[in-house]
Amino acid sequence: MKNMMKYKDYYGSVNFNDDDDVFYGRIEFIKALISYEGTDVTSLRKAFQEAVDDYLLLCEESGGKPEKSFKEVFNVRIDQQLHRKLEIEAEQAGLSLNSLIAQKLSKSITA
Repeated sequence: MKNMMKYKDYYGSVNFNDDDDVFYGRIEFIKALISYEGTDVTSLRKAFQEAVDDYLLLCEESGGKPEKSFKEVFNVRIDQQLHRKLEIEAEQAGLSLNSLIAQKLSKSITA
């Protein structure tokens, strides 16, 4: 992924501030705001990994459950006609609406 790092199933953004000469980022795809920074790629990666580890440790110590980057659930609002067409197609294929949409999305994604 471009401009992203991955560690323990968490993704971190990679940005550069030219005025301050610093790399920075945040853990993406979760609600909590967890940021990190470094002066070079190595220190940025280390800070990202430490941020993830600290977040997981804090959740463990407080008895909270860490957020997952992707929850396997998302809501999409579509118009009624499209919804009807998809429901009919799913029924004819012997699939649930979720399965049909997951198949269609899988075919359209290249990454």
